[in-house]
Amino acid sequence: MADDNVKHITDVDFEAEVLKSGQPCLVDFWAPWCGPCKAIGPVVAELADDFAGKVKIAKMNVDESPATPGKYGIRAIPTLILFKDGEILDQVTGAVGKTQLVTMLEKA
Repeated sequence: MADDNVKHITDVDFEAEVLKSGQPCLVDFWAPWCGPCKAIGPVVAELADDFAGKVKIAKMNVDESPATPGKYGIRAIPTLILFKDGEILDQVTGAVGKTQLVTMLEKA
């Protein structure tokens, strides 16, 4: 499964890539040591392919970029936040199923 449509972002480019994005953006806040994050990773990659051109899919490693997750009050990972026009449209925490994430993305 290719990760081609998933953008890896950091605190540095978060604003440009997510908040100023011309399209809705789903950000997966994760860490390499997090089991549920690894479980949801392939689902996030599938969604990036399914929604290519409609929704930007991004991943942020919370260990490497702690400022942004702190700003959004993220205490548990994986947390996926859907942003649109710089605002939070929806948010889920935990390894949720693909169906739930598709429903969330279709709102955007």
